[in-house]
Parts: sequence; structure tokens; C-alpha cells
Amino acid sequence: MSDLSAVKALIFDVFGTVVDWRTSLITDFMWWSKQRGIGADWTALVDGWRGMYVASMQDVREHPERGYVMLDELHRRSLEKLVEKFAIKGLTDADLDHLTKGWHRLNPWPDSVAGLTRLKTKFVIAPLSNGNVALLTNMAKFAGLPWDLIMSAELFEHYKPDPETYLGAAKLLCLKPEEVMMVAAHNGDLAAAQKYGLKTAFVARPTEYGPHQKVDFEATGVWDIVAKDFCGIADKLGC
Repeated sequence: MSDLSAVKALIFDVFGTVVDWRTSLITDFMWWSKQRGIGADWTALVDGWRGMYVASMQDVREHPERGYVMLDELHRRSLEKLVEKFAIKGLTDADLDHLTKGWHRLNPWPDSVAGLTRLKTKFVIAPLSNGNVALLTNMAKFAGLPWDLIMSAELFEHYKPDPETYLGAAKLLCLKPEEVMMVAAHNGDLAAAQKYGLKTAFVARPTEYGPHQKVDFEATGVWDIVAKDFCGIADKLGC
């Protein structure tokens, strides 16, 4: 482990790192659809939805003339395409809104709240997520995530891995990049953060994508901390 004595804040990827989006959404939608009497292959829809995530943000990146579009809106657009693709009938506009806001109702991994609570005793902790501010705020309330503040791509009008996100987070905290540690279960996220001078911590979430997981089973970069979970990070940082 490298010298981390200067680190004052930890910022976290959220989807997949802090919360189990896949299991949460599938369980949520299956229960909800039974109450509504609507049948669908919710597992396929959720997997397809996440599969459109990167491309939807890339479209925003490639068309700055259209302005920034927050993640809730991107999720809604993707959902509408998937509902048509899977020929799901009987959904009202309110239903589509409820499903879109499923991303606001995600459950944390078993270690997340305990680990974050420990880390908060010594460091400023915050998300740095592509989720919009309302999404992340509602999720924190739902899941009991003890953030000190909410930092979102929406604040910078840039999605990760654009430099404006990582460097913008450090700037908002009035810290140098090397005083901020990015925590993620995704090697690509950490590679970008490291490139812009942040410290890095990796935790593996090998069931994030269920049977479709293809990468991020282990650390593939030279990160400052590699731990099995958030409590392991807390151990290594003396919390």
C-alpha cells in the first residue's frame, strides 16, 4: 500500500460498487408487476437496460450542442425502447416513471453501510456517480447510505470518465487530486481517476452482473488499496 497519509476524502462509484443494482431492480419489478398484473421478463429487461447505459451517456458526450441530459432522462428513454422491444403491454406513464425510479430504490451490498460508517469517522465520504443528484439523494435515503454530501456527474455536466468529474469533485472539496481517493469495483473507473492524480481503491463485486459478469473479478491495475469489501478498506485506512 502506498503512502496515503495525505488523503482527506473518499469518493465512490455507486452502481455496482455501493449498491447491487441488478438484484434490486429485478426483485423490485417482479414484486411490483404481480401487484399490477403485468407480465414481462424483468431479468432480461434489467440486463438490457444496463446494457444501454454506456451508449446513452456516450451519445450525450458526442452531441454537446444538445446540452447535458441527466441520467434519469437517459434511463427513461432507454426504458421506452426496451418496453417496445419486449412488447410489454399495459404500462401507463406513471408506470414508466415508477420503473425509471427503480434506480432510486437500490439496496446496498451487505458491507456497504457498515464500511461507509467506519470510513466516515476519519474521512469525508461522498458518491461520485453518473447518477443525477435527485437519484443519489433518494437512494441514500432508501438504502441508509451515510454520505457527507452528494456529488454527481450532473454537477459538472460531464459523465465519467471525463476528467471534469474527478477533478471537479476534488475542486468542490477544496482538495488536491492526490488528497482524494476514488473507490470503485470497476478497474476502468479507477484507471481514469488515477490518470488525473487521484488515489485509488478497488473492491471486487463479482456478482454485479449476475451470470453476465465478464470483467472486474479482480484488480487489474496498480491501485493504492485492494480490499475484499468496504470494511477491508476501513481496516487498511485505520478506521
